[in-house]
Amino acid sequence: MPCGGTGTRRKLRARGARRHAQFRPFESANGGAVWLGGANGSARERRWRLTAGRRRGARAECLAGSISRILTCFSGTVLRERPCPRRLSASVIRCRSREKAFPWWSGERNSCNMKTMTGSNEFKLNQTPDDGISSVKFSPNTSQFLLVSSWDTTVRLYDVPANTMRLKYQHSGAVLDCAFYDPTHAWSGGLDQQLKMHDLNTDQENLVGAHDAPIRCVEYCPEVNVMVTGSWDQTVKLWDPRTPCNAGTFSQPEKVYTLSVSGDRLIVGTAGRRVLVWDLRNMGYVQQRRESSLKYQTRCIRAFPNKQGYVLSSIEGRVAVEYLDPSPEIQKKKYAFKCHRLKENNIEQIYPVNAISFHNVHNTFATGGSDGFVNIWDPFNKKRLCQFHRYPTSIASLAFSNDGTTLAIASSYMYEMDDIEHPEDGIYIRQVTDAETKPKST
Repeated sequence: MPCGGTGTRRKLRARGARRHAQFRPFESANGGAVWLGGANGSARERRWRLTAGRRRGARAECLAGSISRILTCFSGTVLRERPCPRRLSASVIRCRSREKAFPWWSGERNSCNMKTMTGSNEFKLNQTPDDGISSVKFSPNTSQFLLVSSWDTTVRLYDVPANTMRLKYQHSGAVLDCAFYDPTHAWSGGLDQQLKMHDLNTDQENLVGAHDAPIRCVEYCPEVNVMVTGSWDQTVKLWDPRTPCNAGTFSQPEKVYTLSVSGDRLIVGTAGRRVLVWDLRNMGYVQQRRESSLKYQTRCIRAFPNKQGYVLSSIEGRVAVEYLDPSPEIQKKKYAFKCHRLKENNIEQIYPVNAISFHNVHNTFATGGSDGFVNIWDPFNKKRLCQFHRYPTSIASLAFSNDGTTLAIASSYMYEMDDIEHPEDGIYIRQVTDAETKPKST
């Protein structure tokens, strides 16, 4: 779906894109609607859909998630709802949770013994995209090069130490994700439904294939040597990067919102809070079918580097730590916790958790939310290791370098309050240490 054009043409395209980007609101555990909201369409459509508007075409449903209600909950059951003004926090919820209580993971700042990190160990990249940043990915073997996809229809390659943009190439629509196949080849896809491979040495591109709807996710699995794409057409496709060509199309129960590879296994998060685990060596059947342990829409899934499990986040300020081994003994270890929440005037502001990135050495992970904060978590000791200073706007994407010494942070407004004045988007490069990322001995 192209997002280009100027003047009247751009406005017409934006209107069409907004209609396309409508999506179902959160669902309760029994499948009923928890809240009603929306801005476009008929009165009946407004009861069931929310439009996430953008200045340059619609903010896609995977990037939306603003809530315009105050929900009063008890034990996860909605008792009452009433309208409230839209807030940047995306939601305000007062509830009692049925989850395990871990007080050291309270969403309040300075509520636990942790460090607030500030200083001169980070810098902002130059020549950043002109519109929202959708994804940042480091090169697989060095922290020198960073790949960035954007709603301005470009994919950019940065030389991080030199703080320069090496090259950029374009799609005909917003680019929702990108990935390195190897240090010299980038793959990308987005609203134009096309999957492209770009040679970063020769600056030549190849149109590999397409989906029937926008491509939301692009990942590479080195163990099986296959590229994986997930789309809103409710399919996952595998691609042989050597030819390159399509190596198989596999139906999913709903639109694909996020996916991650864990060794030779593929973890797919779809609409309807569904999670599917596939074996990339044998895609003839689904290995595991799960339902998210979080009550609201899945935003991001990332697999542990040790291949034992994955971390899942939702638009309602929660993160779940899950394990792939289905045995009851291992499943007892899973848990969920609240995060990216702030209290203002005794009201808890709840923000979507948009991004997760694992430290490949320590198996700790970073989360980024629409509150503008980045937290580092120790999943084994169930502790927050540190919290960085607040960034100008929502954290849209995070990426640790392969050696774990560098963290790329995309601070990019995600249109939680539609098209309003907001801070400039930016990409911050932060040098991290073991003190910030290594689990503490007990």
